[in-house]
Amino acid sequence: MAAPHSLMANDFLSLTIGIVVFFTGVLLSQRVSILREYNIPEPVTGGLIAALVVLIIYLVSGAVVSYDLETRDLLLVYFFTTIGLNARFADLIKGGKPLLILLGLTVAFLVLQNLTGLLGVNLFGLPSAVGVLTGSASLIGGHGTAIAWAPDIARDFGVANALEVGVASATFGLILASFVGGPIAKFLIERHNLKADPLAQAIVGVADRKDGGPTINHVNLMGALLAIHVAIILGFTAHSALEAQGIKLPLFVPCLLAGILLSNLIPYVLPNLPWPAHTPALALISDYSLSIFLAMSLMSMQLWTLAGLAGPLLGVLALQTFVAVIFILFILFPAMGRGYEAAVLSAGFGGFALGATPTALANMGAVTKTHGPAPTAFIILPLVAAFFVDLANAVVIQAFLAI
Repeated sequence: MAAPHSLMANDFLSLTIGIVVFFTGVLLSQRVSILREYNIPEPVTGGLIAALVVLIIYLVSGAVVSYDLETRDLLLVYFFTTIGLNARFADLIKGGKPLLILLGLTVAFLVLQNLTGLLGVNLFGLPSAVGVLTGSASLIGGHGTAIAWAPDIARDFGVANALEVGVASATFGLILASFVGGPIAKFLIERHNLKADPLAQAIVGVADRKDGGPTINHVNLMGALLAIHVAIILGFTAHSALEAQGIKLPLFVPCLLAGILLSNLIPYVLPNLPWPAHTPALALISDYSLSIFLAMSLMSMQLWTLAGLAGPLLGVLALQTFVAVIFILFILFPAMGRGYEAAVLSAGFGGFALGATPTALANMGAVTKTHGPAPTAFIILPLVAAFFVDLANAVVIQAFLAI
């Protein structure tokens, strides 16, 4: 039974509130020009407003508002499956060199982020082991990685509040990541007068157009949903088989790979079958899934739980943000070619380096809706962020804890 001062929204109500929160962000973006100019995603704005409302309810009445987030987690699987369905081997081959460069830069940044965490915790008088929790374990790793490593750090290094520090760092990082990417892209695009490829097609979302945009009807929308479901079934089957072998991966990873497999097999085996890859219908589903996922993630933050850790952590995370921005502007952007795709990737890396993969893609989506598609960025960043980085991060964290 729930506690006397606990208010729990069931799954359906949580989803409905998430949609309302998203539209709150849309309304704010329409009314507040600075949000549009700096490409702040609508679900981020709405989600933070909702989290503040929940904080006020807690402060005034003592009631804890929480949400059943089962549908939110399913939306994340939907989103990554749409990314996979849009990935053609030709695009992957085209993005091969950028993919390797981004992977190398990400691994280098993992090391830099943990060094920055160590520097920060020493400046603020925190235990050295906390440096990893304010580094890649909670920032690039996100809540899942922080929660996974916290018990080991608490046991081996005597950091009793390791879980609270890790979760707080991941939460603050998610907020910072949501506001960093858009301004970085705006700065780079305007400074270098960058333009999108006019022939490129959108992968996430449908670009804002005065003529009403491309046509979407019930047939191609339902066809896209069917393809997504087939890919998820294959992904879920592969996930179960991997778990039976002791291999643990997030469910969205095999679903992403299943989408890639289908989109590179079906059009050749059944050339007359309509396939939703690179269609407005699939892009719309992708945008919906990501937007509501992010709105629900941010609205469910319990900000009062961070109050006791706010001071020192904000200092360390301010340092982490500064280092990330410098890295993006002076290393990542030039290394990725200084073009429009590089600017969009810079926005994504800002979200990914401080927050999570969905935040990165939301940042990129906000930029591309205004400035035009960047398909290569949407292919290579999820592959690096959702697959390679978890393995590399585990090795780096282990090495820093050993030191």
